[in-house]
Amino acid sequence: MTLAWRLVPRALCLETSSSRILKMCPSLSRASWTSRTKLSLHTKPKMPPCDFTPERYQSLAYDRVLEIHKQHLSPVGTAYFQKPLLLHQGHMEWLFDSEGNRYLDFFSGIVTVSVGHCHPKVNAVAQKQLGRLWHTSSVFFHPPIHEYAEKLSELLPEPLKVIFLTNSGSEANDLAMLMARAHSKKTDIISFRGAYHGCSPYTLGLTNVGPFKMELPSGMGCQSTMCPDVFRGPWGGSHCRDSLVQTIRKCSCAPDCCQAKDQYIEQFKDTLDTSVAKSIAGFFAEPIQGVNGVIQYPKGFLKKAFELVRERGGVCIADEVQTGFGRLGSHFWGFQTHDVLPDIVTMAKGIGNGFPMAAVVTSPEIAKSLAKCLSHFNTFGGNPMACAIGSAVLEVIKEENLQGNSQEVGTYTLLKFAKLRDEFEIVGDVRGKGLMIGIEMVQDKMSRRPLPREEVNQIHEDCKNMGLLVGRGGNFSQTFRIAPSMCITKPDVDFAVEVFHSALTQHVERRAKD
Repeated sequence: MTLAWRLVPRALCLETSSSRILKMCPSLSRASWTSRTKLSLHTKPKMPPCDFTPERYQSLAYDRVLEIHKQHLSPVGTAYFQKPLLLHQGHMEWLFDSEGNRYLDFFSGIVTVSVGHCHPKVNAVAQKQLGRLWHTSSVFFHPPIHEYAEKLSELLPEPLKVIFLTNSGSEANDLAMLMARAHSKKTDIISFRGAYHGCSPYTLGLTNVGPFKMELPSGMGCQSTMCPDVFRGPWGGSHCRDSLVQTIRKCSCAPDCCQAKDQYIEQFKDTLDTSVAKSIAGFFAEPIQGVNGVIQYPKGFLKKAFELVRERGGVCIADEVQTGFGRLGSHFWGFQTHDVLPDIVTMAKGIGNGFPMAAVVTSPEIAKSLAKCLSHFNTFGGNPMACAIGSAVLEVIKEENLQGNSQEVGTYTLLKFAKLRDEFEIVGDVRGKGLMIGIEMVQDKMSRRPLPREEVNQIHEDCKNMGLLVGRGGNFSQTFRIAPSMCITKPDVDFAVEVFHSALTQHVERRAKD
């Protein structure tokens, strides 16, 4: 059964003429029109079918939710949309709000729901473990942690075989920082500008996205270096990144020899020569930057950067919180797409399909260096529930070939969205790999100036009103982030692209009328 989803009042749905709408609602100005007033039943994209029927919402009224949120929850404004969504239930790639509206989730809980909301197998395993043993700390043994450790270690190359389990990506990166310093006996750690590695007091030093920076001391000993962004950075162009879709910027690079990579490496060397000590603790890198808007580096850059870091005595850390577990399609881990072997790998988000879980994986040598410095302990890390769910997630990824689906459907998605760049001047760049895609909005392709936030906000709202949920990223929140659950289908993609095309068309029409 497919629920009807409500976008506009029925009377307005019957009208397609702007003049008729203005007659019915004289208080509406042209500047205030949104998709709620412009879309008709004949023009709105048709959702793919869904055979799931959600339960009837019977909890707090929406106004009461807003009141409680204002009085008792964090005052930091993080909710999407002018009227935040009150979500009620999820099923695979679908979400349902408190009014019964259905949405295609193309952001998967911030790149977290890897195999689908409430996946039946993961649900069954969680319920079974819930009835057996919720929690026991790591001072006692329990089978789920050992079963999971064995399964996860099989997916990583030698010598990455020692696993520390935590509860979040920030915790994992905190621990990785400590490991790097314990092993190297040094302090300085380098990360890219535009990097996001968490927002704990420790990891805030590694995170270099403007809105997350604080005026208070945090993350001492961390230094940033230029992000090798071939779209917005000073160098790079049409031959530089590991993607089927290249930037439209021209460059003098050859397909097998990236000059932009060499220029960014010179900047990296400059950081090593001027901003850190002669010996360093380590270097953090996301294989593809997530929060900064799915930024991809020039081919070969990360491999050379790792070599330079090791020459300075540092260890190399791959932050796989968003890129791991098959999301990139061609490989299970993002670092494999760069032909590098990190010394430490951190992971979270998709590891538990939304259940709080994270891990740090390293070599026996580095693990022993940490053990000499402290007796590491985590109360909830590796608890029975998390490990049982983590094992089920790995089984589903394998049984349902979700890495293969990420490759096939992700490629289809990337190429479909890339056509929008050719059609719309405000779509400056489309990039990504597998099911991790960025669509960067600009005022025009020549200047590459970010599209104003209020305009991006309206496109975002229009997509939501048509039943599509996407993410946001970039220092100016100018990039739409596409990272759905790995179970999505090509009909889902067709619907998403049609919605996005409609939202962009409406935006162009609004601009023309202003």
